[in-house]
Amino acid sequence: MRRAAAAAALLGTLATPAAAALPGLCARPVTMSALQQSRLLQFAGLVRQALLRSDATAALVARSGTDLGRFGIRYSHAALALREHPLAPWAVRQLYYACDEARPRLFDQGLAGFVSGTDDAERGFVSVLLLPAADGRAVQAAALDNARALRLLGGTYSANAHAWSTRYQNCNQWVAELLADAWQPLAADAEPREQAQAWLRAQGYTPTAVAVGSHALVFAAQLVPYLHVRDHPLADLQALTMHVSLPASIEAFVQGRLPGAQRLEFCHAGGRAVVRRGGPPLPADCSAAPGDEAVSLDD
Repeated sequence: MRRAAAAAALLGTLATPAAAALPGLCARPVTMSALQQSRLLQFAGLVRQALLRSDATAALVARSGTDLGRFGIRYSHAALALREHPLAPWAVRQLYYACDEARPRLFDQGLAGFVSGTDDAERGFVSVLLLPAADGRAVQAAALDNARALRLLGGTYSANAHAWSTRYQNCNQWVAELLADAWQPLAADAEPREQAQAWLRAQGYTPTAVAVGSHALVFAAQLVPYLHVRDHPLADLQALTMHVSLPASIEAFVQGRLPGAQRLEFCHAGGRAVVRRGGPPLPADCSAAPGDEAVSLDD
């Protein structure tokens, strides 16, 4: 994941542009051609227009940022898009890893910057889950309340944080725990992340079981500053499985709790984009099926 371009003008431990970066690309520069940038901007515009046309107040959004295809995972990074965001309508609030400081921060970003945070400028996917009215308003209120949002920010980042531990936190776990506070406000006199995780467990939230596939990968994780294994149960590590919050697990939880939530999926590849409203996931080659909207990004 990469250094963000949009500004953040918030309080406390919220990020500044110089500090904000996503995990995984801390040492890699952003290199995109003018054509790739133009296509990504147009692609982000499609996502934004769909949000503007909706009646929703908040949406769970995810992008195919870091390439996790080897694990069978399309979406790596989730955030909350908010209609009344002070930065811009439908800007996003999310947890990022500040590479320069080696710590997690909250970061506000426009949709164009969010969509552009990808390993592959030639092909990408974005998922949008529109939250029903009352539920969306509760999420927007919790996300934009700095005190509530920061209260759930973990002290130490780990991209592969165990979903049922408060030792570390990844970007998606903050989203899941924020949803918990939005839909069941946390008590002020108890540890907030423990409360949020207890509520998620009680409501049937199921983190993604990632099959690591190799003990070498488990060992290698200990050599990367933003990967940790000490929060994972020994039995999981021996089984080469890590239970992690990922966009797919959060989305499944929200859809199970809110059957009326509408899902949109967007993809771009080779100068074209496809928009799908409902139905199965888009294919890996970003080809359109009957009922999909196909758009040229080179017109």
